[in-house]
Amino acid sequence: MESFSFRAKNEITAGVNSAAKADACLLGILYTCKAFNNGGIQFVTENPATCEFFVKCIDRICGKGHINIVEGKRSASSVYNIFADAQAFCSLTEYFRLPEDLAENGYKNAVVPKKKLLPYFFGGVFISCGSLSDPNKDYHMEFVFQNMDICNFLGLILIDNYGIVPKQTERKGQQVVYIKESENIEDMLTLMGAQSCSLEIMNIKIFKDIRNKVNRAVNCDNANIEKTLRAAKKQIADIELIEQTVGLEQLPDELREIAELRLENPDLNLKELGAALSRPVSRSGANHRLARIAEIADKIRKQGS
Repeated sequence: MESFSFRAKNEITAGVNSAAKADACLLGILYTCKAFNNGGIQFVTENPATCEFFVKCIDRICGKGHINIVEGKRSASSVYNIFADAQAFCSLTEYFRLPEDLAENGYKNAVVPKKKLLPYFFGGVFISCGSLSDPNKDYHMEFVFQNMDICNFLGLILIDNYGIVPKQTERKGQQVVYIKESENIEDMLTLMGAQSCSLEIMNIKIFKDIRNKVNRAVNCDNANIEKTLRAAKKQIADIELIEQTVGLEQLPDELREIAELRLENPDLNLKELGAALSRPVSRSGANHRLARIAEIADKIRKQGS
């Protein structure tokens, strides 16, 4: 079964429908792939659509014959180790007008696509080094970068252009930028072209909210039922005591009627009990009559002690 992250990446690549968008997306991949230097390029992915997209972009710009793909296995998934030779690196740096010592200089002279193409650039960053948790379990998007320079470079672009401020931590020597706010994750997915996945998170949130409200209502109802049953149990004990000692017929008519009704209906709350009388009374009226019965029962207990 495809993961949520897998589907988001498929949606992003499927939405790249022009050479300009593909260039912006490819640039995001190149900045964040495993290796991009004069020794060549290495890009690793588990996604066949991402692999195909990357190879097509390289072939379009550099011509065919520069790619070597080594397919391996990781758990139950295929892993595509894609290598492009040094000539492809030179062609790409010339095509994008990038300095060959880009990484060594801390991305100071890095090229950034026009603002209208930035969403596809970040789409490339995500399919290169991003991942997304199943929103049914958790809200968590993260990007794993090789070093702090690329982390800062991309983080500032994100903040300056979209006002999304991610958090940052280090894991096993790599820089991890992550977003946990569901609204920001939705914005990121919409921005990168994964609108369906963004809508899915919104729907999951709505479902969770409804489920939580239902659970709270059920818990409240259960608590009220338990409270009613506890009160009824005490009232029935009082009524049975009166019945076994002086007899219910000794009670005034209005008390006898509610006493008999309570014995027959231990699950009714006070409002329902009052409404069931031959001459209905309010909740407070029913409570008042049962309180008078409790006083009579307490007097009988005191006399017997």
